[in-house]
Amino acid sequence: MEYGTIEREMFIDAAPEIVFDVVSSPEHVAVWWSDDADYPPEPGPGGWIAFRGPGEDVQKVRFMVAEAVPHSRFAFRWTHAEGDDAAPGNSNLVVFDLEPLGTGTMVRLTESGFRERGWDEAKARETHADHTTGWDRYLPQLVAYAERLGARS
Repeated sequence: MEYGTIEREMFIDAAPEIVFDVVSSPEHVAVWWSDDADYPPEPGPGGWIAFRGPGEDVQKVRFMVAEAVPHSRFAFRWTHAEGDDAAPGNSNLVVFDLEPLGTGTMVRLTESGFRERGWDEAKARETHADHTTGWDRYLPQLVAYAERLGARS
């Protein structure tokens, strides 16, 4: 199995404008994915997203928007070390490509950078598996949340 990239594709019954807001806005991200988020939703200085672990421990993960093309593409780098600027080789790149389809949006998610981190095979495999499990858990929440918002508009 290749541990370099994760790819997912899903249809969301909501307009691209709504889906873009849901994947790019910290307020929305904190509903369907993380427990909290604080970052500017456009390229520039980074911020963080936070996840609660066992025992209510909070882990903040570095997060920097790499690209924000309204209604069509949102990309960010994450998991880089505190004090480092996010770049290829020290962070993973997540891209949401959005394409209008009928009354909804086809979403293609790609996460890459596992191989470029310089990790040994075991670390790359473990991190890839962790992120795969995470996306498999959170992407259905993204779909349901975006569709609820789309039904209200």
